[in-house]
Amino acid sequence: MTAYPESVTGTDAPGPTSYIRLLTTTQFAFNIGFYAVLPYLAAHLGEGLGMAGWLVGLVLGLRTFSQQGLFVVGGALTDRYGPRPVVLAGCVLRIAGFCWLAVAGSTATVIGAVLLIGFAAALFSPAVESETARAAVAGESATGTPRAQVLAVFSAAGQAGAFIGPLLGSLLLLLGGGFRSACLAGALVFVGVLVGHARLMPRGPRRATAAAGPGARVPRRLLANRPFLLLCLAYSCYLVSYNQLYLALPVEVERATGSQGALGVLFALSSLLVVVAQLPLTRWSVRRMAPRTALVAGLAVVATGFAAVPLAPGGPAGLLPGAVLVVLLTLGQMLLVPATRGLVPDLVDDRRLGLATGALSSVSGLAVLVGSAASGTLLDTPGPVLWTVLAAVPLAGAGVALALPSGRRAPGPDTTVTD
Repeated sequence: MTAYPESVTGTDAPGPTSYIRLLTTTQFAFNIGFYAVLPYLAAHLGEGLGMAGWLVGLVLGLRTFSQQGLFVVGGALTDRYGPRPVVLAGCVLRIAGFCWLAVAGSTATVIGAVLLIGFAAALFSPAVESETARAAVAGESATGTPRAQVLAVFSAAGQAGAFIGPLLGSLLLLLGGGFRSACLAGALVFVGVLVGHARLMPRGPRRATAAAGPGARVPRRLLANRPFLLLCLAYSCYLVSYNQLYLALPVEVERATGSQGALGVLFALSSLLVVVAQLPLTRWSVRRMAPRTALVAGLAVVATGFAAVPLAPGGPAGLLPGAVLVVLLTLGQMLLVPATRGLVPDLVDDRRLGLATGALSSVSGLAVLVGSAASGTLLDTPGPVLWTVLAAVPLAGAGVALALPSGRRAPGPDTTVTD
């Protein structure tokens, strides 16, 4: 992979730096629109529509499944038709889903809306993520900019959007617009993304011919690709651990403070850490670590965060153990996520990079579903037992990651991010 893909090198295509900037801005806007709505969905379903708690959980689970579980579909479509039509279709479906959710008043219509919203992301995200990885690898060959730094910019942009989105939703709610206004604001953001991509995303040729012949058997080969499967397993251990921010952390915060009111502060702390520290940390790590080493180190830091919870003394309002967990888990995330995304292009055929990107998320999403059910049964166990078991999960992932190829280190110490 020493040249930019066909979707970047057409006569109407932007330069590689401009193309990466477009994709990064896309991720930023995507998360603004998404998180302007998602944090308030459960309250809307329970308090606004009067759904029972189990039904609220079912609806939220269906949304996650329709997104993470179907990433592999979006990735496969990206490989076959190129990113442009898949991204545009995802934008249209997301706009329709948010508008539908704004007016949905029955269980059936709410489920239909959230399934549409989830499937839109299953189209949109693998296309954008795989294209960013492809462009980052090509840029590394052409300019010497480490791919991990480009992917770190992408991650930081997503976290910035995830931080701004809830603020936008809160502002709309405070102004009296209600949940419907948040949905319509999210739809409006995606109208902007749709227009921008319709104008700026290159019209690369269809990739169906690239998947013909021997390449058509790549999905089967992907299942037989041991290094890629090991990467999926290691990354799944991370995502199962990360999901504890929504499962074990609330239990710890309520135990320590008597309520979950401080959760918002801890989530904001996580997002701000990524926005502020992702790029400096990645610049440091790519000069000193191979991608596999960064992945192993990140998982070890995550494990340390869980192990530290029963050891950390209670701080102001009892939040210190939870804050230690959030900080270490976020630092581990900042090390391992760019490294993981940078390893995928080295492990799979370029013709199936979209499929591999989607499969990584789908396999990890399934692991989260199983892992969350298992860890949920441990929430009533004594604290040292719970946190020791949770710490063992990323440690196991680090052990798996040691069997991966080391990956390509940065070309030199003086590289900088070009966008």
